[in-house]
Amino acid sequence: MHKRGLGLILGVLTIGGLALPERAQAFDYYLLAVSWQPGWCAVEGDARDDARCDAGAGLGWTLHGLWPQFEAGGWPEYCTTAQSDATRAQTAAMADIMGSSGLAWHQWRKHGRCAEVSAAQYFANARRAFDALRLPRDLRTLDQAMRLDPDRLAEAFARTLPGATPEGVAVICQGEIIREVRVCLTKDLAPRDCAPDVALRACTRPSATLMPVR
Repeated sequence: MHKRGLGLILGVLTIGGLALPERAQAFDYYLLAVSWQPGWCAVEGDARDDARCDAGAGLGWTLHGLWPQFEAGGWPEYCTTAQSDATRAQTAAMADIMGSSGLAWHQWRKHGRCAEVSAAQYFANARRAFDALRLPRDLRTLDQAMRLDPDRLAEAFARTLPGATPEGVAVICQGEIIREVRVCLTKDLAPRDCAPDVALRACTRPSATLMPVR
């Protein structure tokens, strides 16, 4: 299989039973992953007793990460790179939109090292892409659960970005709960349609639940 097939989807090359990191290489576009924190808490965070899920945390849409992608499908991860690793100060500075410095460090290790830029530039790009989203208040500060069509949520995200279309947005559900929205962007952070493999992971339910902010 071509290297951009199964090997990239698995994210590592395996030789002699050992998982080896990929070398950073040219990628085609970015996927901006934005978590609905209450949904993530309901399906995963509560079981971890994560502090971001505590009552009063007040977290709604948070930055999950900015992920390099391949047009033909798949993505690189845990790459080796000549760039210096992110510092504690750099990861701590992302906690306001990511919820924790630990997540920022993990995202740098898994995705940022594959982005062919410095840690400072990677985090600057991620913040710029996240800050470009201007969602209506009723989709940012829910005080009660809301049932909605995932396609309508994709359209709402697309409307916040000039030039974006619903085909450039994928809503991710787990069961009946919406946990994330993924927005496809060029390497210059302009909206674009997603490659087919991204669309395949999108929620196909006629309706799903946005959990209330805690």
